[in-house]
Amino acid sequence: HLVESGGGSVQAGGSLRLSCTASGDTGSRYCMAWFRQVPGEEREWVAAIDSDGRPRYAESMKGRLTISKDNAKNTLYLQIDSLKPEDTAMYYCAAARWRWLDNPLEQSGYAFWGSGIQVTVSS
Repeated sequence: HLVESGGGSVQAGGSLRLSCTASGDTGSRYCMAWFRQVPGEEREWVAAIDSDGRPRYAESMKGRLTISKDNAKNTLYLQIDSLKPEDTAMYYCAAARWRWLDNPLEQSGYAFWGSGIQVTVSS
């Protein structure tokens, strides 16, 4: 069970920190990731972090993202800086059943998904 929080509306250039709190048989001891989706488009991978805390970022957003986790709180975070209007999307948290994934960009690697949280960036 994954629950996202921290979304909302922000002006371009601002920052947001999204949180994803896990419960049940999933969480930060496994590989976790953030995806985003704009209506009418495919879900897009944003960032992932494995059980050892190693991050990976989408090239298109690299330099503006920081993915992290707090194992004690079983919570995943995504800091997005220098927000742009094109960052407007529904952001989803995902968790795998494995500590590492060969390809953390693939949605099929994740067994658990949050319901998503909206991020809206105005110009």
